[in-house]
Amino acid sequence: MSVFVSARRLTAAAAVAAAAVGALALPAAASGQHPARPHSDVVISKVQYDSPGRDDRSNRSLNKEWVDVTNTARRAVDLDRWTLTDEAGHTYTFRHFRLDGRSTVRVHTGEGRDSATDVYQDRRAYVWNNDRDTATLRNDRDRTVDEFSWGDRRGEDRDRRGEHRNGGDFRR
Repeated sequence: MSVFVSARRLTAAAAVAAAAVGALALPAAASGQHPARPHSDVVISKVQYDSPGRDDRSNRSLNKEWVDVTNTARRAVDLDRWTLTDEAGHTYTFRHFRLDGRSTVRVHTGEGRDSATDVYQDRRAYVWNNDRDTATLRNDRDRTVDEFSWGDRRGEDRDRRGEHRNGGDFRR
């Protein structure tokens, strides 16, 4: 009978261990959190953080500072309540904007009239730092979709083309 009791205890211990391992290995999606998406169809495709010419804070100069946001997929994406933010917390929020498939919208710093290809932050001061900064694109659930950085936090000058967090292609 002791062999039978030992076998039952061993089986029970194995079941408890399996349950514990299963609970720890539970995917994030099953626990109520969505797993991070390694790649998005919407990316920061180009950044002009240093307005060409003199930085005179004119609306013309401000609008020469911009970020291109590109939808690489064939289907349109609703960007309503998506945000574009710099490291200092300056935030532009897309309002009622739909980005067609395989299209780009340019987000200008200055004032202007929004269209299907250009939107304006309506600011009277520059947003993007010339030496170093990070442009962060977040969806309407405040999840980072893409991030693009330039410059170096330690003061070393890195390739001025910058780099993506999600590995997207950056063209200058």
